[in-house]
Amino acid sequence: MKKKTYLVVLALCTALAITACGTSADNKGETKSTAETQDTADKTDSAESGSDSDKNSKDTASGDTRLVSVDDVSKYITIGQYKGLTLDNSVEAVTDDMVDGRVQEELQNKAEEVTEGTVQNGDIVTINYVGTKDGVAFDGGTANNYELTIGSGTFIDGFEDGIIGMKKGQTKDLDLTFPEEYSSEELAGQEVVFKVTLQSFKRAPELTDDWAAKNTDCKTAEDYKKEIRKTLEEEAKTSAQNTLRETAWNTVLSASEVKEYPQDDLDTAKTEFKTLYENYAKQGDMTLEDFVKAQGISMDDFEEQSSQYAEYKVKQNLIVQGIMDAENMTLEDEKSLGIQNELIKSYNVKDIAALVDKYGQAAVDESIGLLRVEDFIIDNATVEEKVTAGDTQGVDGDDPSVDGSSAEGTKSWKRQKRQIWFLRKNRQKRQTAHQMHQQNNKKSHALCDAYKKVRGPGEFPGTAFLTVTHKKKIKRFFRELPLYLNIKCGMIKFRH
Repeated sequence: MKKKTYLVVLALCTALAITACGTSADNKGETKSTAETQDTADKTDSAESGSDSDKNSKDTASGDTRLVSVDDVSKYITIGQYKGLTLDNSVEAVTDDMVDGRVQEELQNKAEEVTEGTVQNGDIVTINYVGTKDGVAFDGGTANNYELTIGSGTFIDGFEDGIIGMKKGQTKDLDLTFPEEYSSEELAGQEVVFKVTLQSFKRAPELTDDWAAKNTDCKTAEDYKKEIRKTLEEEAKTSAQNTLRETAWNTVLSASEVKEYPQDDLDTAKTEFKTLYENYAKQGDMTLEDFVKAQGISMDDFEEQSSQYAEYKVKQNLIVQGIMDAENMTLEDEKSLGIQNELIKSYNVKDIAALVDKYGQAAVDESIGLLRVEDFIIDNATVEEKVTAGDTQGVDGDDPSVDGSSAEGTKSWKRQKRQIWFLRKNRQKRQTAHQMHQQNNKKSHALCDAYKKVRGPGEFPGTAFLTVTHKKKIKRFFRELPLYLNIKCGMIKFRH
């Protein structure tokens, strides 16, 4: 199957269950509500898809809500082993380097404006710039009041280095050359000039006892680092729990085989998929065909994805409903109501009706059912607790960095191990980033065009100089399009 056929499906896979993954009893308050990032568009989608949501959540004669339209699930799917599994819960060990990295991030967020002196590496600058080729401004090469972190590598080589040493209010011409592999054929390998004006710049403060006392709840810098470590450790536990859930589910999913798809359920899912994109196309005054094309895929690919989505969604619901039937679970039992309450807390809403109003009844039911079944699979599995540090693992909470040698030797060995591990990780990141950069550049223009048509052209300057910040904004937009849809399958990654 061509990789591009999963573009829209990947965009569709942010659902209630994802945010709720950290809302079990062990992870209360760990997950931020993605509902906070949704705009009024979601309400429109939820309202217009209400009829489909009602179709998906069927009520039996006993009053129990069901996720599929059929009563005997066993006629449609053979569910793989879901009890007695052996799973690993691997929690990443928090290192000093990780703590220092997070501290630097927090300090960067507290950057203070510098009124005298010149720009240094790491400063956050606000600039105006105009890019020209042969004296003519090119599309996407102009912006005003643009905020950039020097050294972040978001712009082409030479741009950020050229700003170092500039003073507030200074204007400077940067003679640069776009990379040969740049996505825009008009600019690839071309010499250009950027006229840059430095409006202002900020600099991160140093971590001192005085700064910690004034800006945090801690009295000293050391106490602040301890708090950061605690936060990272909690995040590592939450991440490990999410991975455990994903592994548990995917183990059952891959071992299950559909005999036949209930046609009513398939039709409902396909309609849901198409209606979602029609709604967003309307917001941008676009036809569905134009909106799909803007994402770099054809209508044939879109129809194929619609079918794939429907099959994935129905398979998920068949498995969840089948396990719930076999184990006498319902969406109204005590544990399911507990999950419902955690969803309400996680999304910071008044009650379940608010979630239903925003995302639709089907999405809420499916999310509760999925989390309920994941909990059951894990509760009935043998889970081995591990701590990981790079490629090394320790069992039952043992520190994998400890080798039983003397204290001094252990510290030295641990430092060396951390250095080697971070060098290896950084090298892997650079290689992966280079590969992803080449792939993503091909998609940037289409996504950016679609984003601007829906959100408006004023969000950012254009595609020719698309930065990491812009790409994150675009990806977040497309990821949040169908937040109320809920689907899981082995080929799709949900938690990041």
